Amino acid sequence: MTTSGKKTLDRALARTGACSRSVARAAIAAGRVQVNGRTVRDPDTWVDPVRDRLALDGSAAQAARKEVWMLHKPTGLVTTARDEHGRDTVYALLPPDLPWLAPVGRLDQDTSGLLLFTNDSDLAHSITEPATELAKTYEAECRGELGADALQQLAAGVLLADGPTRPARVERLGGDARTTRLRLVITEGRNRQVRRMLTAVGSRVLALHRTRIGPLQLGDLPVGACRRLDRAEVAALRAAVSAVPNRPRTNRGRAR
Repeated sequence: MTTSGKKTLDRALARTGACSRSVARAAIAAGRVQVNGRTVRDPDTWVDPVRDRLALDGSAAQAARKEVWMLHKPTGLVTTARDEHGRDTVYALLPPDLPWLAPVGRLDQDTSGLLLFTNDSDLAHSITEPATELAKTYEAECRGELGADALQQLAAGVLLADGPTRPARVERLGGDARTTRLRLVITEGRNRQVRRMLTAVGSRVLALHRTRIGPLQLGDLPVGACRRLDRAEVAALRAAVSAVPNRPRTNRGRAR
């Protein structure tokens, strides 16, 4: 069912930038959300984001200014706000006075590099949606000496448990008989994709670092530091995710 101009309550609340959609659903079920002064506990209730007054914990849920930040994630941190195992998270590196921001995709605990955060849910979806084919660049140190055949396999696409990968750009950066350093540019975001690709050609990732997402480069941002993207960078990112082929959406996992 669709209703012109209307959205489900959880989506409408998340689009204000007040919280993520999952947090919104939990808050609604807990009775913390009001619509036109009345508590609503069904997150699938249809509302009009323009005409209806939404409140969270008694305060008006007004649209926050859209922001996009980049973080130079170090290894050892998990990409989540809270971790049930008590591990340190990437949120410890963000300024405490920021509005609510969500990570755009994830980097696993052992992967470092460029990680984006935003409260613009539409932009975040466009970046992570596989159909946009937004390029992500990684530098990997791998076990063993990878020859031309292995590099050709990676470039052509390898078969994983969830299907063949798209062709990738692969460049050998150096190495010796024990290790190989590669730069890989992929246009998907499946779960632990680069690591699985290297396993598929008989190697194993020893270190993995993301240096670029679309037009955004990590550059000389120090490890553990973050900064807000300027208007030109955000505009370039929006242009990159809008200039894509019209492909059907997929349900493959986001990757690192």
